Amino acid sequence: MGARIVDLGLNDHVYLVTGGSSGLGRAVAQVLTAEGAKVVITGLGESVAKAAHELGGDSRAVGVVADNADPATPGRIVGAALERFGRLDGAMISVGGPPVGTAMDVADQVWRDAFESTFLGALRIARAAVGAFTAAGSITFVLSSSVREPIPGLAVSNGLRPGLAMLAKTLTDELGAKAIRVNGLMPAYIATDRQRQLASITGGKPPDNALGRYGQPDEFARAAVFLLSPAAGYLTGVMLPIDGGALRMI
Repeated sequence: MGARIVDLGLNDHVYLVTGGSSGLGRAVAQVLTAEGAKVVITGLGESVAKAAHELGGDSRAVGVVADNADPATPGRIVGAALERFGRLDGAMISVGGPPVGTAMDVADQVWRDAFESTFLGALRIARAAVGAFTAAGSITFVLSSSVREPIPGLAVSNGLRPGLAMLAKTLTDELGAKAIRVNGLMPAYIATDRQRQLASITGGKPPDNALGRYGQPDEFARAAVFLLSPAAGYLTGVMLPIDGGALRMI
């Protein structure tokens, strides 16, 4: 491999990656560790330990079984970062995919559970991460193109994610003076298990985007890691579409 053209400044930095044992979170954790960072990843079940081992083991990655909706999760994962690596520089907060269904059909309890995980859980993790930063830091929320326009059959995502995006913009103002950047990512048409699930709702139609194809998780991850990294030090309050040109608005 040739010399790097851009140094992302990630060497020995430490990041939380929720949902980092699979899907987009796993792809981001892989790029972070490849660039020299250390990670604390979360997920559900035995896959977390396996993923942490594959990312470099104890010297590079820690796996924590955790649910975003659990109020104890932020303290546990931040504590794991500080205990193992002695610092925390940022967090990529992936809130997972809310349940499918229409606004008329989704039950009240499903909405409550999704709010606890997708919105309040993400805010709690951001608060805990910010409290552990010793200098400049970076928070990035993984959202969805539903921030900008509704996706048929995903009423819960359409309802909650725009609010989370506005929360990220609010945190941008509140934390900027502390050199903490807050951004959001709006993926669509990325080839993951979640996308395949959604394809069953849309009838498996080809991607409705400018590139006419699905994106790969590593394509998402490289953009995400740049935005999370010190190399993007003057970017905050950004809601970045990673969708192959699916969103047509400016």
